Amino acid sequence: MSAIAADARAGVREWLGLAVLMLPTVLLFLAMTVLFLATPHIAADLNPSSAELLWINDIYGFMMAGLLVAMGTVGDRIGRRKVLLFGAALFGVASVAAALAPDAGLLIAARAVMGIGAAAIMPSTLSLISNMFKNDRQRGTAIGLWAASISAGVAIGPLVGGLLLESFWWGAALLVGVPVMALVLIFAPMLVPEYQPPRAGGLDPFSIVLSIATLLPLVYGVKEMAKSGVGAVSVLTILLGLAMGALFVRRQLRLENPLLDMRLFANRTFSGALAVFLLSAIALGGVYLLFTQYLQLVAGLSPLESGLWILPAAIALVIVSTISPAIARRVRPAYVIAVGALFSVAGYLVMTQVESMGGLPLLIVGFYLLYPGIAPTMALSTNLVIGSAPPEKAGAASAVNSTASDLGVSLGIALLGSIGAAVYRAQVPSGLPAEAADTLTGALATAERLPADAAQAMLEPARAAFTGGLNAAGLVAAVLVAAAAVLSVTLLRRVPATGAPAPAAETPQTPDREAVLTTA
Repeated sequence: MSAIAADARAGVREWLGLAVLMLPTVLLFLAMTVLFLATPHIAADLNPSSAELLWINDIYGFMMAGLLVAMGTVGDRIGRRKVLLFGAALFGVASVAAALAPDAGLLIAARAVMGIGAAAIMPSTLSLISNMFKNDRQRGTAIGLWAASISAGVAIGPLVGGLLLESFWWGAALLVGVPVMALVLIFAPMLVPEYQPPRAGGLDPFSIVLSIATLLPLVYGVKEMAKSGVGAVSVLTILLGLAMGALFVRRQLRLENPLLDMRLFANRTFSGALAVFLLSAIALGGVYLLFTQYLQLVAGLSPLESGLWILPAAIALVIVSTISPAIARRVRPAYVIAVGALFSVAGYLVMTQVESMGGLPLLIVGFYLLYPGIAPTMALSTNLVIGSAPPEKAGAASAVNSTASDLGVSLGIALLGSIGAAVYRAQVPSGLPAEAADTLTGALATAERLPADAAQAMLEPARAAFTGGLNAAGLVAAVLVAAAAVLSVTLLRRVPATGAPAPAAETPQTPDREAVLTTA
């Protein structure tokens, strides 16, 4: 890439194109949470079994995470916009099918197809941004906005679901994706340029099969562990995924045109940014789950009220994600990420002091510190991952970044959720019914069958035990994010600020591209 091309500044068309790419990004993560409030309505209407009800919520994210790498690399080979448009059309059609599903089986199938469409869209949006914004500063700002749109989707999902359910049936929560994908299909060809490497290598079908055989068992095993704890099914599926992963890596190292170039991981910036992002996602995933459960199970808020409490933190995250690239024009991104991580550490430590009685204000303070604190990591580490990969491999790099995010959140739920459950069981008083001694949800269900005084006597120590689990998880999360801050200043400190010229020895022609990395 010439210096002129690399420094070319994007115009109005590119920024409008970015808005088009952000629309499906918001929607994909809204679709993960929008059904949370609709689950009781679906249960009443379709009468699914307990296993079917779990799959209605889980199959979407499961398919999305398992196919990201394959779809990202396919986009690198045949055209990223083509894959984006395919995913948008598939997602829209599947949304209609899901909304009109007459039974649980068809709803699960439609949600699975939505996940396939999401897997095609997600890496395409991020890699197309790297293609549209050649200027380092503008690319960093664009990726910061893209990262903020993820949080916006997660935060507004319950709100959108609640508002729609007040006026319509549960299928309306799924139909919200149809007009969004229609806009993408109309405006993306007009505003988003196609990218296809001039010498695209052929696709290796067996590598695609191995990538799916690696990620699907891993994702399923981790998610199963998050729900049910360590068990034979979760352990065996994770081991299967690891075995398939070893075969996948071995094959990629032998191919002239691998599906995923494993040499990317030898780049300290690429692997360092992924490690920082993964640790931060693990911490946030587990604590976010316990935080939302505290709001509803301990503080007694409705899901919609809980969403309203989360919304200001999400807005703050969007703002910090937007200004982080501007700060990184003068300060090395490693230090911007580390400072944000320290704010998150402070928030997690505040959570270790929350009590079950009257602890909501302190909990909110902690969350309002930690949630925006992750914004520099989301915005800048993503840009580092994409910027450290050759342009023709941006789709694969963005898919690896998205996979790390999903696996990190799932691992966080499994790890920190297990810690919270273990503390709950250790602190809950003995002599309670088995259901109440296992989870706070079980205690609440048991309390509904008891007289008011007996129910209150049981729920107070149960809520205190749950809060003790939250405190312990907050401490572990603080340690993980502190480690991420150390990794940032250790592994990423050589990456210059956007406004600083790269040293002469660190040019785009060097094999290790981390020296020319800049983030905005």
